Amino acid sequence: MAEEKLDLKVINGTVVLGDGKYRLGIGVKDGVIVALAPDELLPDAKEVVDARGNYVIPGVVDSEAHPGCYVPFEYDMRTESKAAACAGITTWGIQAPVTRMGTEPFKEIVGKADVVSFHEAFPSAKRVIEDVSFTDAYLTYMLETDEQANEIPEYVEQHGVTDYKLYLQTRGMKGMSDAEDNNWPSRRAGLGTGIDDGTVFRVMEEAAHYGGMVHIHPENWEIGRIFEERLRKAGRTDFGAWTDRSPDFLEAQHIRAYSYMAQQTPGRVSLYLQHCTTQLSFDEVLKARGEGVDVYAQTGPAWLWAEPEYGWRINVPLRRRENIEALWVALADGIVDVVGSDHVVGWEPATYEEMYNANIWDCRTGFSRVEMLLPVLLSEGVAKGRISIERMVQVVCENPAKTAGLWGKKGSLLPGFDADITIVDAGREVTVGKEHLNTRSGWSIMEGHTFTGWPVKTILRGKVTAEWADDSPGMRPVGEARGLYLPRTPAGSKQAYAVTEPTRVAPSNRWLGTDFTRPGFSKETLKYTAMKGN
Repeated sequence: MAEEKLDLKVINGTVVLGDGKYRLGIGVKDGVIVALAPDELLPDAKEVVDARGNYVIPGVVDSEAHPGCYVPFEYDMRTESKAAACAGITTWGIQAPVTRMGTEPFKEIVGKADVVSFHEAFPSAKRVIEDVSFTDAYLTYMLETDEQANEIPEYVEQHGVTDYKLYLQTRGMKGMSDAEDNNWPSRRAGLGTGIDDGTVFRVMEEAAHYGGMVHIHPENWEIGRIFEERLRKAGRTDFGAWTDRSPDFLEAQHIRAYSYMAQQTPGRVSLYLQHCTTQLSFDEVLKARGEGVDVYAQTGPAWLWAEPEYGWRINVPLRRRENIEALWVALADGIVDVVGSDHVVGWEPATYEEMYNANIWDCRTGFSRVEMLLPVLLSEGVAKGRISIERMVQVVCENPAKTAGLWGKKGSLLPGFDADITIVDAGREVTVGKEHLNTRSGWSIMEGHTFTGWPVKTILRGKVTAEWADDSPGMRPVGEARGLYLPRTPAGSKQAYAVTEPTRVAPSNRWLGTDFTRPGFSKETLKYTAMKGN
């Protein structure tokens, strides 16, 4: 190799892996990392990137994003994959129901007849990714029917899809039948049927058989609708009412119930919990693991930073300060394994004025989260000493690659991995304005807030895809779309769980016996609970 020129080398940086920081350079050939060595020992390269003393981390693997939720998939991917690249992301985990994966014509509101086989949508989704995406991407199918569950063997073998999401808000919900209410919110997000536990169990059975993983959104809206009725009757329209509509136990109850179901499934399916945000949930995660359930927990940047008064709705809702503090502890101690953006942008044009309403019940859901991911972790986590930079790399690079079955290709800077590289300036102080944003909505609840730490360059398979140039006010995309669809195999997926488990640490004394207040309900919700609807 000493006689052959590298395609690229990254020098003058501190390489961060999950196990430590290293003053090393990176050598790249044919889109793959081929060397980690002191700068002076690397061969010459056709292109040299100077990291300027900054941290050099693996390209971020964002485990949850929903482009195409409210507008056509291709339209959303053209802009939002650029925003993702500008956020330091090189691999996007796209989660979508069949109605939101590029099938035509796009329908704002869908019904049961629109919920077809993923065989009809996969070719279009793959084409969109490889035509317009600035990131590599894999697909997680959001399943709704027994028929889709029965096709899991075909999805594994023909599409390379090895994990599946169940949107538990639609479980048994009134208002999901075509005859009752075509305007129920999940219809606008592309979901056409309400699932039941039979479908959940069939999905778990098939996923377990093929070595896959089942993702769930734990939040019991069947009970939540009761709280919503009481809050509306009491005249609550503030943003905190959305939090009180879905108190902590609604999330924890689903974790308990479906961890038990996973435990009873033949083959014991691996369970992935999205949006873990409350201490009650963390208790249930530890309990399930203690009972032998193969369970992984994810959270997102919005829940690590924003409180209800920051002003927006999101599912699960933004939590109050005591839960935010408990979440950081759970993240540091390995109870929460992964942080993913849960990126959703609202309807076109999705401007602040179009989306905002001071009455929470009339405020449109959906706001850009992808550009929050690293700034929140760097500023609220690393800069404040809540997590180390190594732990950050574990939860946004290594662990999401492992749980997705992409380890060995994505998530690390070790030789043999794809040359996906993100350079972060951990000391860069940014008071967020519109000039720092690349999402099509052009606004963020981050605006006006100051963060310490920001990505400054993104490299996908050895080529720069986004950078903060010296003459630019912020990160901007570079070059043309060159994303690839990433199929996975059940063998690779199962090996990821069995051989390269997500990196955890033993819960510390600050978690066991912690004196955090168990919120369960806010005081306001307790009051409305006592009203019993009167």
